[in-house]
Amino acid sequence: MAVAQIDHFFDAQTETFSYVVHAGAGTACAIIDSVLNYDAQSGRTSTQSADELIAHIQSLQLSVQWILETHAHADHMSAAHYLRSTVGGQIAMGRAISTVQAVFKGLFHLGDEFVADGRQFDHLFDDQAHFMIGDLHATALHVEGHTPADMAYQIADAVFVGDTLFMPDVGTARCDFPGGDARALYGSIRRLLQLPEQTRLLLCHDYPPKGREHQYQTTVAAQRASNIHMHDGVTEDEFVAMRQQRDATLAVPRLMLPSIQVNIRAGQLPPTESNGVSYLKIPLNLMSV
Repeated sequence: MAVAQIDHFFDAQTETFSYVVHAGAGTACAIIDSVLNYDAQSGRTSTQSADELIAHIQSLQLSVQWILETHAHADHMSAAHYLRSTVGGQIAMGRAISTVQAVFKGLFHLGDEFVADGRQFDHLFDDQAHFMIGDLHATALHVEGHTPADMAYQIADAVFVGDTLFMPDVGTARCDFPGGDARALYGSIRRLLQLPEQTRLLLCHDYPPKGREHQYQTTVAAQRASNIHMHDGVTEDEFVAMRQQRDATLAVPRLMLPSIQVNIRAGQLPPTESNGVSYLKIPLNLMSV
């Protein structure tokens, strides 16, 4: 039976962890939660972080089978489109991405060129969908709450949880984005924490308190024992009250408005206009978070 090897990569600007999962040199792989670098001051993108993934993949002679997104990120742009054009693979997301697309199509007043049915992605997963990464068996889990479309991916003893959970000393995802639901997040987290205690949980982000280095991995046991928001014994009503009170104090993520426009397009920049330039839209006086 193939053993999953997990290689992690860190983008310091957005505090994002990306992953390459495979069964060894010369096998198929999946890329999870890639980053397209973006400088908000200049409006320029670059592929530095994605190119690090590509160099690693090529050094191991891996073939890219999947480019997986845990959700439409609000804190960084996805490099999925660039990666697919460079090293191949299918871009995949949860089927509920169409719900997120519909919300933001309205917010950004996108035209008929943007269809909110998930067609921008090569594959849409349903909850409990099984798929293969070469000889590695994987399962897609719908873990809504942070957004309606959040997915986790279980591969062997590891689950890639996106933004659903952070390290125990940081807590859980916010739920105040359009379509977010703290009660749904509670249920999704409880579902993850019913997995065996030794199950590894691989994070998309870490925002460590002062004095702690960034970490990308925790366990079900550690979360149940000491997650500051969701340890054993926290009731649904307690969690919802905490989450709503905390979310009311949080600012809009710095890269939310640029990132969402790219991420609902599976990492593709908005179509170029008649002058050959691609533009992002910034709605004024509209966001409530």
